[in-house]
Amino acid sequence: MEHVPVLREVVQNYLDLRTGDVVVDGTLGLGGHAKDILEKIGERGRLLAFDQDERNLVEAKKRLKPYEKQIVYFHDNFRYLKNRITGEKFEEVDAVLLDLGLSSPHVDMPERGFSFMKEGPLDMRFDQREGKTAADVINTYCEDQLVNIFFKYGEERMSKKIARRICERRGSTPFVTTVDLADVIEKAVPKKFSSKKSHPATQIFQALRIEVNDEFEVLEAVLRQSMEILKIGGRIVVISYHSMEDRIVKQFFKALEKTEPSPEQAVYSNHGEPIVQALTKKPVIPTEEEILQNPRSRSAKLRAYKKILPYTL
Repeated sequence: MEHVPVLREVVQNYLDLRTGDVVVDGTLGLGGHAKDILEKIGERGRLLAFDQDERNLVEAKKRLKPYEKQIVYFHDNFRYLKNRITGEKFEEVDAVLLDLGLSSPHVDMPERGFSFMKEGPLDMRFDQREGKTAADVINTYCEDQLVNIFFKYGEERMSKKIARRICERRGSTPFVTTVDLADVIEKAVPKKFSSKKSHPATQIFQALRIEVNDEFEVLEAVLRQSMEILKIGGRIVVISYHSMEDRIVKQFFKALEKTEPSPEQAVYSNHGEPIVQALTKKPVIPTEEEILQNPRSRSAKLRAYKKILPYTL
């Protein structure tokens, strides 16, 4: 079965690739966008592909085998993007694609612990070689910490009640499985506050995933590094799936559309000039037809920018 990436044609339109381009795919996944990129850049082009998940890399390498001479793979978090790329002697790139959030295998494989639809361990790590698990967070964070995570990352209005119930339960029996945690969350939320569209645990699981993988701090880091390694005239396309994630992207680039000079910079004639040009005045979202074909695309928001002046930290 073919893997169809989110906003496929829109991504390629905004990347606007040419033969011989060097492109970063910061979230390779199963290689859907990567295949389109590789066809555009041709044999002289290079794709620098990142993914934390070893299984994703194995599957993507199978799918992209006809293009293997054009690809440099990195089994790593894209928070190390600049160091990894310069370590491979690439000083600048023509385009960057960041398709954030979960890949399909994360949701579909119970043993990864991202979904409560089937029972699995409370893991949620993108990279299973390191870091804390969701079980570590649920069983060791104090009640106030859990409340903060659930409210900040999950925008869950019942955060206090859910956190209290979790702490009460773990005092006698630690949480081990996804279904166990989901059941406790469901019982903690009064029926009148439950959404008819989603399970009461949905936002909590999202918040846990973001905490486990340090997603928002990593996003801020990769945006800065992407702008450093992007050529003048190069483009960056970002797809987000969470309102706060989209806000981080929007605010980062908004600051670069009109910069305030330091005293040292003020002597130059171009101080305060925009570093980027917004190619999308508002986020691009999937059509109703795409959402029907791929329900997981429904929360996607795409923003695209062109670098027009040098960027330094």
